[in-house]
Amino acid sequence: MATIPTSRLQATHLAPSLTVNDLAKSLTFYEGLGFAVGERWEDKGKLLGVMLHAGAGRLGLGQDDFAKGKARVKGVGMRTWISTEQDIDEIASRAKAAGATLDSEPEDYPWGGRGFAVTDPDGFKLTISREAK
Repeated sequence: MATIPTSRLQATHLAPSLTVNDLAKSLTFYEGLGFAVGERWEDKGKLLGVMLHAGAGRLGLGQDDFAKGKARVKGVGMRTWISTEQDIDEIASRAKAAGATLDSEPEDYPWGGRGFAVTDPDGFKLTISREAK
């Protein structure tokens, strides 16, 4: 692996945040994949966003306020890759049991490892994979 010059950003944490149309629906989807709700952000009792936890991974979800219009397209041109040491087939099975439709069933990759793809309710694409042992 190449050495990264110390003048470059040395992130210790990265947590993308997605703006979603229906926070409750998105929570159900991500909990079905195995994420757990960590922090919650509310205003006057209304849930506005959450930080999801999956091992060391973090993913924020925020309720769209639709200030940019309800027809705003989400998820185009973006894929989130999630690596795990867990059994990919088991994760995919639990996701399907929770109502998720997989874009691709678990498969072995030509470069090694195994994974599957899924799209969240707003069109954000995810690949969950395990590297070859």
